[in-house]
Amino acid sequence: MCLAIPGKVEEITTDGLIRIGRVNFGGVIKKVCLDYVPEVEVGDYTIVHVGFALSKIDEETAEQTLADFRAMGVLDEELASEEEAFARAAQRPQSRCPDGSCSSECGGADCTTASPANTANSANPANKP
Repeated sequence: MCLAIPGKVEEITTDGLIRIGRVNFGGVIKKVCLDYVPEVEVGDYTIVHVGFALSKIDEETAEQTLADFRAMGVLDEELASEEEAFARAAQRPQSRCPDGSCSSECGGADCTTASPANTANSANPANKP
């Protein structure tokens, strides 16, 4: 999943010509490019997607959105470090077909499990149930 997450700008610096913000996402601090939102100042809330601030939002909306994301269980996943994300991905069941293109071969079933139908279909694609 890839979400835009609200965060509070705690500090603004420049890295050459680029405005960089230190943004707090409910306790997780990340560096964010602020070039797309020149109006954002320290103390403001902004929506951030893949490291870029996209728009300024009000505090109430930001806090409610963070609470909703926490309740859905997606906040930790979105704010994970690269190492944490790779570790989680390695623990998940792997699909033979991550893009879903083999789902028709599995009769719409998950191709990650070996059922008799999946085994028969993979051994002989013409053998349709």
